Amino acid sequence: MELKMTDINKSFGEVQVLKNAGIHVKEKEIHALMGENGAGKSTLMKILTSVYTKDSGVIEINGEVQEFTNIKDSENKRIAFIHQELNVLNEMSIVDNMFLGKEKKNKFGLIDKKTMVKIAKEKLLLLGLDVDPNTHIKDISIGKRQLVEIAKALLMDAELIIMDEPTAALSDKEIDLLFKIIRELKEKGVSFVYVSHRMEEIFDLCDEITVMRDGAFIGQKTIATTNFDEIVSMMVGYDLDERFPRVEVEPGDVVLSVKDLTKKGKFENINFEVRKGEVLGFSGLMGSGRTEVMHAIFGSFPFESGSISIDQKEVKISSPIVAKKLGIGFITEDRKNEGLILSFSVAENTVLPSLNTFTEKKLIKKGKISSVVAEYIKKLNVRTPNQTIEVGKLSGGNQQKIVIAKWLITKPKILILDEPTRGVDVGAKKEIYEIINQLKQEGVAIIVVSSELPEVLGISDRVAIMHERKLKKILDIKEATQEKIMEYATGGGV
Repeated sequence: MELKMTDINKSFGEVQVLKNAGIHVKEKEIHALMGENGAGKSTLMKILTSVYTKDSGVIEINGEVQEFTNIKDSENKRIAFIHQELNVLNEMSIVDNMFLGKEKKNKFGLIDKKTMVKIAKEKLLLLGLDVDPNTHIKDISIGKRQLVEIAKALLMDAELIIMDEPTAALSDKEIDLLFKIIRELKEKGVSFVYVSHRMEEIFDLCDEITVMRDGAFIGQKTIATTNFDEIVSMMVGYDLDERFPRVEVEPGDVVLSVKDLTKKGKFENINFEVRKGEVLGFSGLMGSGRTEVMHAIFGSFPFESGSISIDQKEVKISSPIVAKKLGIGFITEDRKNEGLILSFSVAENTVLPSLNTFTEKKLIKKGKISSVVAEYIKKLNVRTPNQTIEVGKLSGGNQQKIVIAKWLITKPKILILDEPTRGVDVGAKKEIYEIINQLKQEGVAIIVVSSELPEVLGISDRVAIMHERKLKKILDIKEATQEKIMEYATGGGV
């Protein structure tokens, strides 16, 4: 399918979010759509799939002008949109999710479950997913749920598939499989719009790149004739001096010590220390146990044996409330479900963990809250029209900054950041790295869990590598390489 969107404009009230935006995707092409959070990428795609109605502009498919009035119109043109926030119902089975609203019926008008299961199995196997289609969605991993969404697109024989951050929850093995499937579908004539902030995979997979900034079309480049620096400059409007701004700090005393931490089936005999002013990166494949260890330290996941010490004193952390009192902050990988209350305001989310410090005689001091929130909005360069807007209306990068702000207000001595830049654009990533550097200089002991090896290598002082729920190796950053990390993460090097 060939897609051409030209001079697309869209406003919400007085705010114009798209200004003569556009994209041109050719047949059998994997086309990256890039831009910072809030650049208008999702809005442009939602107009294509009739979630929003454009104010003006032209949409052409295979040279014919289209006017879509509802989602069915775009689906009838075989356009599928796989959203970053998975559109699945956890209490339903895989097959029922795949055929929701498109159920097969027999000659008596009854739902033909047997045929649906057979077709679902075929589509899932195309993605290398050998699972019973009757399995409940809640009983499979996030990565497999993503593959179910892709199978739904295959079910409608889509000719244009829009993928919004499709690899965010996938393991390296699943990503390799996904790219293989995308390339195979491309050869069969399917076109793709691929939205991602992961620059490495864009250059590995895509043919063309369209860049948006502030709701406008900035330019289109062929992968073979451009480079990382040029694309970043187009996205942010200026040159980034360096991708990972590192500061050297002499680590101080040991703040956090973990000894023989074990929870059968989740993690085993975990041992490590983190010092003042140090960034300890945690790497490993999906399912290696990294996140579970962090939740155990934060008191949100019980462990069976082992110990945790803070400032050389063993502590019992029975809940996140206790962890916070001990000076631990935890920025979760799932900001939308665990890090924020999306219907609450920016201000309410920012002060949530420290609300008791803003009360006097059981009365909330709103003036003090407003002042502190304004301070952190400025300090973290949060782009928000005001403090009262629902945090769910902010872009992903700005939501992440609010999650960081709410823990910085608590003045933690230990800060755990689990996938802190997932779904965040390249400009906001650098700002988050600079925040980490500032905390490092202030003597905070920092743990960063990340699936992106360049990020782990770029910001860490040491790298802890997990494999099959065990901590296999801790490398000093001077000896760490992507190859060494992957060797230990996949079971080698021991």
